[in-house]
Amino acid sequence: MTDFLKDCSGIILAGGENRRMPVLKAFIEVDGEKIIERNLRIMRKLFNEIFIVTNQPENYLYLGVPLLGDIYNVRSPMTGVITSLLNSSKHWVFISACDMPFIDEKLIRYMGAKRNNYDAVAPVLKGKTEPLFAFYSSRLIPDMDKAIFSGKRGLKAFLNKKKVQYITTKEIKRIDSAAKSFININTPEDMKFYLRSGALQED
Repeated sequence: MTDFLKDCSGIILAGGENRRMPVLKAFIEVDGEKIIERNLRIMRKLFNEIFIVTNQPENYLYLGVPLLGDIYNVRSPMTGVITSLLNSSKHWVFISACDMPFIDEKLIRYMGAKRNNYDAVAPVLKGKTEPLFAFYSSRLIPDMDKAIFSGKRGLKAFLNKKKVQYITTKEIKRIDSAAKSFININTPEDMKFYLRSGALQED
């Protein structure tokens, strides 16, 4: 029996505008596997409900995963998060971005075990909150809705005012020693650096 995380859906946000890359970031190949396909493979071990949030559904149909379009015509990661929360049949969602090629199953499980009595669980790496590798509770929906329409759409600032279990750099590195889960491929230079052999040696 698969050990799914309780009461939680897995979400991949694929709504970025991709301006700095000549190809869709989700389809960059790492060790012969597209980022989106690798991340789905990991998520299928963790969640029995998975969605991709995208406004370009034609690119992702072949994956056989339910696709969600943003519920508001407001471009921001927060819109993707609230879209996920409103469509999930679960009380929680785990959010990751489509340009993160090295998400770690064990770290996600560790974070998922820290949800009790919190509104969100988010990692802090070297003093910087990582809101696109985080758990969000449906309790946040009303305040998130207000934030979107008031123009206060920054997830980090939003979380600062909520009951959040922050995962420290020390905790992260006990599981993901090189903190690879938080690498984003945003530019061709990122591709050359992070995807070349030996670029990700552990500290």
